[in-house]
Amino acid sequence: MKQALTARIFQEGNWFVAQCLEVDVASQGETETEALINLQEALELHFEPPCATVIPQLQKIPVRAKHLGNNLSLKP
Repeated sequence: MKQALTARIFQEGNWFVAQCLEVDVASQGETETEALINLQEALELHFEPPCATVIPQLQKIPVRAKHLGNNLSLKP
């Protein structure tokens, strides 16, 4: 879904700064066009849905061992 947003462009030193007025996102470029393209990319990343994070469910389970071997030990 595309939505029209307003950008303000101003020069700061040798850089052009493009700032979105509706959302707190800004970018810069060496030209006005480059600043707008960079702002568009920054806005697309800003509005991109977050990646799902899988949180593992850890639990302790009892284990019976008949033979532990030489390098293993169980603590009671």
